[in-house]
Amino acid sequence: MKKRKKLEKTLKPHWVWAIALGSAIGWGAFVQPSVWMSGSGPLGAIIGFGIGAALMMVIAVSYGFLIEKFPVSGGEFAYAFLGFNRTHAYVAGWFLVLGYICIVALNASALALMVRYVFPSVAEQGFMYSLAGWDVYFVEVLIASAALILFAYMNIRNATLSGRLQFIFVIFMICGVLFMGIGAIFSPATSFENLQPVFNPEVSAISSIILIVAIAPWAFVGFDNIPQAAEEFNFSPKKAFMLIIFSLLCAGILYMVMITATALYMPWEQLTGSQPQWGTGDAMSGLFGNIGIIILALALSMGVFTGLNGFFVSSSRLLFAMGRARIIPHIFTKLHPKYNTPYAGIVFTCAVCLISPWFGRQVLTWIVDMSSVGVTIAYIYTCVVAFKLFKWSNKSLAVHKNKHMPSVTAPFKKGLSLAGSLIGFVFLSLLLIPNSPAFMGIPSLVALFIWVGLGITFYLVNGPEFNKIPRERLEYLILGKEPEDDAGKGEEVTG
Repeated sequence: MKKRKKLEKTLKPHWVWAIALGSAIGWGAFVQPSVWMSGSGPLGAIIGFGIGAALMMVIAVSYGFLIEKFPVSGGEFAYAFLGFNRTHAYVAGWFLVLGYICIVALNASALALMVRYVFPSVAEQGFMYSLAGWDVYFVEVLIASAALILFAYMNIRNATLSGRLQFIFVIFMICGVLFMGIGAIFSPATSFENLQPVFNPEVSAISSIILIVAIAPWAFVGFDNIPQAAEEFNFSPKKAFMLIIFSLLCAGILYMVMITATALYMPWEQLTGSQPQWGTGDAMSGLFGNIGIIILALALSMGVFTGLNGFFVSSSRLLFAMGRARIIPHIFTKLHPKYNTPYAGIVFTCAVCLISPWFGRQVLTWIVDMSSVGVTIAYIYTCVVAFKLFKWSNKSLAVHKNKHMPSVTAPFKKGLSLAGSLIGFVFLSLLLIPNSPAFMGIPSLVALFIWVGLGITFYLVNGPEFNKIPRERLEYLILGKEPEDDAGKGEEVTG
């Protein structure tokens, strides 16, 4: 039997934490605070992110368990196959590919947005056209494209290099956020009265909070990079759960600090009412002058770099896992002959994202909502699979027909996995149900239907060949379990 290709184990714990945190923060914490406040008010946004982080920690329980048992590339794709079947695995993988690639594209466009704000005379050259109210300039497209190509090259070159740089970028980003947050709190030019009214007066306090909670799947999606990188851990996968929790905690705090720093500058309704191109940029410039803009630009750059790097890692590893399972072309399993990295997936991600700067940022924001649906579906799959594996008591332990599904007595964790599943369905409902506070909108819904249609078409074309592969062979290709392995015996753990 032909051996499955494996990735080298080069990622250290603090690198993995940095990949998760940096990917979660990305550009949003530095670009979006004024947007979030306009819909929720400062306290509504802060509470929303706090609740969102807590809910994601509940979901993280399921991830921690499955990463420990199955430290393979593919994450939710592999878990959906384990708990259900190959079709469910394809659905989870298809939506995740969308989510990851969208976030890579958005981080690149955020870098161009920063240059447009800081150096408008440089970025706003070569006007080409307007799309959905957004002016598209050639230089801006060039900046985003250069960032994509650079990080694609870095990821091809070496996973060790990208992991080490990710940690350095995250440390610089945290230092920048702390400077802005502490500086805003103690500046004589700021006032906590500027936070009034603390919620959006046009909607209820509950609606203000829900509006932010609903984007938690997108805002904290960076922790999902940990299962994608699990095959490359050079440490015990048992540490994955605490790495996820710590990254979520740090991400929640950083979001709250940036919202507070932006809101303290001036009455937030006045700031958001002016419809600024970059509200946080205006706030930091007003508080600290040029040094504020420089520090914000550096922090944003670090956030963008970590987002680009982290999701290049995730998207390429997911494509590698799906290619290894033969659900997408086998070329995605190609490893670089010198660096042993999944370069085909990296090149594909870069090529697709190079199209995005030409559409303008407004169109890309529609895709953000669509990608939130994709990652939420992946969360649901993970929690439901974990719920199936956890047992209430020893009496319910059983050897599954699929011998690679471990039965684990952990009633508390089973309850949390059930809660995580329900949380995922609530997130999905908030995005898809019209008139909900966080309804994704018609443009995003249309884009989602197009993506689903493409997925169905692709599966109809490739499905027959994929379905011919024996289940045991797929278990080996996806989970790395040899046919003679026996992982199906029940075991008892505390929890």
